[in-house]
Amino acid sequence: MNTTRRLLAAAAATMLACAPLATLAQDIKPRLIRFGYGLNEQSNQGRAVKVFADAVEKASGGKMKVRAIGAAALGPDTQMQQALIGGAQEMMVGSTATLVGITKEMALWDTPFLVNSVKEADAVLDGPIGQKVMAKLPEKGLVGLVYWENGFRNLTNSKHPVSKLEDLNGIKLRVMQNNVFLESFKTLGANAVPLPFSELFSALETGTVDGQENPFNTILSSKFYEVQKYLSVTNHVYSPWIVLVSKKWWDGLSKTEQKILQDAASASRDFERKDTRDEAGRALADLKAKGMQINELTPAESARMRDRLTRVNASIAANVGMDLWNETQAELTKIRGGK
Repeated sequence: MNTTRRLLAAAAATMLACAPLATLAQDIKPRLIRFGYGLNEQSNQGRAVKVFADAVEKASGGKMKVRAIGAAALGPDTQMQQALIGGAQEMMVGSTATLVGITKEMALWDTPFLVNSVKEADAVLDGPIGQKVMAKLPEKGLVGLVYWENGFRNLTNSKHPVSKLEDLNGIKLRVMQNNVFLESFKTLGANAVPLPFSELFSALETGTVDGQENPFNTILSSKFYEVQKYLSVTNHVYSPWIVLVSKKWWDGLSKTEQKILQDAASASRDFERKDTRDEAGRALADLKAKGMQINELTPAESARMRDRLTRVNASIAANVGMDLWNETQAELTKIRGGK
């Protein structure tokens, strides 16, 4: 009898111990997650999406599978955003700049010369300011998980080096489909042309536009050196990417599934930032080796550009809201060790 009791007690204990695991397993359903992105599979973006996909598959015991679809095969950022809002696509990573038409606060990240270093960028994006901006997305049908790094943007063109403000005059420059970028480069004297990234290479090749602006990594992975001769290191904007989920789809996930995605996104962010920064240094050397003529903007010329853009910054502040603008400036002062 005692033996029977002991066996029953042991069986009950085993069942109790397994219960959380069984519940957890029930909380994870077989899912196929279409994850779209703009660059090619060999890019920093492509590598980080793979890290995310592997982490999701591992944490879900193989039940949740991420189908990574790169090279803008699902359309430009703006098209994918609409697909997420409508629930026709689950996830994507893209530029915060292309979200401004949906969530005006995202324009904060387009502010020219907002941050001076990646350390400042990380602190602002991962801190209360970055989270406050991200928190505006759900009401528009999107959920933001993390910010990745696109990087400091630099100018390339096929006409001549841009070493001073006046050199931008008349250059047909492709910019993102974003009013801040349009206004900024018009103010600096360029002929700003909004184009989706997916159309950029052929536009440069055919001379529809003379130049573009992107981080070193993107210039290299997209082979812009084949159709651009001059690279001017301007560091005019620090550009983040953001990992987005369809809210319609997200709301149907269990808390366990949501946590798996959030944890995988955080792991991919840490990988992506390190990978991107390591690659940026190598990319500049590679671009030089591939024949691009490289010049750096002097601090005095950067200051002239910044001064010229005062009106644009005032308009960004008004658009995102003075409270958010002032909080951001205060946070940057704190990060820089100011009073």
